[in-house]
Amino acid sequence: MYYIAADFGAGSGRVIVGKLENGELNIDEIHRFPNRQINLGGRVYWDFLSLYEELKTGLKKAFTKYGSQIKSIGIDTWGVDYGLLDKKGRLLSNPVCYRDSRTQGMLEKAFECLPKEKFFSLAGNQFMEINTVFQLYSTVLEGDELLKNAEKLLFMPDLFAYFLTGKTVNEYTISSTSQMLNSLSREWDDTIFKSLSLPKKIMQEVVYPGTKIGDLTELLQKELGGNADVVAVGSHDTASALAAITADDDEWAFISSGTWSLMGMVTPTPLQMPEVLASDFTNEGAVSGEIRLLKNITGLWLIQSLVKEWSEQGQDCDYSQMVIDAEKSSCESMIDVSDSRFTAPQSMAKAICDYCAETKQDLPETQGDYMRLVCQSLAAEYAKVKQELEQSVGRKIKTIYIVGGGSQNGLLNKMTAQKTGCKVIAGPVEATAIGNIKVQAQASGELSKDNPLRLKGKGMELKTFLP
Repeated sequence: MYYIAADFGAGSGRVIVGKLENGELNIDEIHRFPNRQINLGGRVYWDFLSLYEELKTGLKKAFTKYGSQIKSIGIDTWGVDYGLLDKKGRLLSNPVCYRDSRTQGMLEKAFECLPKEKFFSLAGNQFMEINTVFQLYSTVLEGDELLKNAEKLLFMPDLFAYFLTGKTVNEYTISSTSQMLNSLSREWDDTIFKSLSLPKKIMQEVVYPGTKIGDLTELLQKELGGNADVVAVGSHDTASALAAITADDDEWAFISSGTWSLMGMVTPTPLQMPEVLASDFTNEGAVSGEIRLLKNITGLWLIQSLVKEWSEQGQDCDYSQMVIDAEKSSCESMIDVSDSRFTAPQSMAKAICDYCAETKQDLPETQGDYMRLVCQSLAAEYAKVKQELEQSVGRKIKTIYIVGGGSQNGLLNKMTAQKTGCKVIAGPVEATAIGNIKVQAQASGELSKDNPLRLKGKGMELKTFLP
């Protein structure tokens, strides 16, 4: 049997086909496409229509190549963002991007209605203005007509699944990023919705990874040339990436490294003590039914922004060469990657230089300097979060698994090992797609939940870095 993983990241998306043979997974990247943010009328949107068309293109390619051997399709995306449907099931607007400015100042306004400590005791999430609950609350305060006309709210993977199947659900792992789901009951929390005057009626049934959502619609079957089950996976991409990790003990942490660095540990139940709140951790759902206790850290967004800026200025930007130059750089300056000035600056290079000037550090000059500065700043933040995790969870971390696209940055991996004192196992690069396919294979009965996948081929390699 073959399984399709549709993986949407904040910068690009892929459609990947995986095949299991005697417990060994091989993958085939069928289609890759960019994901962009569009500034229109003072709002920053995702181009959902384009993304959906790219998804269909990838599915059509997959059916053309593999035909009826395809068993199912799983979709994962970044967290917190959503689309709204009207009573006829029509999309009311392109989804707004979490980097839009509409949520600025929402935390303080929300806490006037629901105190921070009470809020955390209910949802257990890290307080970030980008979270779904604060996006919705901003529309309430604006008197947004879209929300008044909304019949259903679907998170991004749920939205793609809806237009494939006609079925509306809210998958658990993506729902757990919203800060509206009660962390213990795993149901939409009445107190949160009532306190912030949010319409709870727009939320859907929460389903878990491995649940069949539906078949492709008859219209799509004709258009794409095939049919398959659409299955809920770890629809939050970090949940899928974590599902790809196989560890021998419990003395480990993970970093899903990409636009964001999500660093954490797996715990049986949510941890919502005052010290967890103080450390800014979030409790989110894992594919296993356990909890991902993690912190969202600004990740390679810093480099992505620099590269975009330099490219627009006509500079050549070769990522691999930047890493090589960073190895040779003598720059020792560092930034606080959690500083809000780095969230969405007009110029990332200027924001970094301003920070260095204010803190009386040498200014980076070359692309290699900037890369080294970012890598050692991220590694220092990882070391800090490692200590906070150990204190919160009550067990030591000896190994850190780094998965996702950022696991290819050897300099960052090496610095992480040095600053944390942990063994670092980097890879697989395609962890999100692997975890996505793993859940589908388990749902089909082809793979036992106790049987780990064996990985083969490009994007599956592991590299070890010692402190």
